[in-house]
Amino acid sequence: MNKKELISLLEKEKIAFTCIEHPPVFTMEEMRQLNLPHTEDVPVNLFLRDDKKRNYYLVTMDPAGQTSLKAMRHILGSRPLSFASEKDLYEILGLEKGHVTPFGILNDTEKRSEAVIDIRFQNRPAGIHPLENTATVFLDGSDLYRFLEKQGCRIRWADFRQIL
Repeated sequence: MNKKELISLLEKEKIAFTCIEHPPVFTMEEMRQLNLPHTEDVPVNLFLRDDKKRNYYLVTMDPAGQTSLKAMRHILGSRPLSFASEKDLYEILGLEKGHVTPFGILNDTEKRSEAVIDIRFQNRPAGIHPLENTATVFLDGSDLYRFLEKQGCRIRWADFRQIL
């Protein structure tokens, strides 16, 4: 799936969203420098794997949280975690570094990964890339969850507040 197909699918599913086109961004700092409205609603997206490469997690969390893989391990109930390789990112989600987004799970045809969304985005806007880092789609986190679930994706909420 690509950006155009994703936007069409969101429209078909009647998901309320706003899409803002912008120059490519690869880091949260670059994202903040764009001075887009609602940058406080732009989460951090991480693609993680366990030490046996059996479980992959596409984590969407509040940028105020810490990236403590040890703490995340306990929250997710997983084996020890590390960042997935760029090769895995591309092979499993069809994404390149700097393009990580929860929408990437739509490309996981083998269902090897699970989307995990921070509960702080329940009923709160989330600004995420539409499979490319040249735009940001703002939609309610609960709508994002329901949309991905309806598409047959493995997904769950997680409470990352304890790793602030």
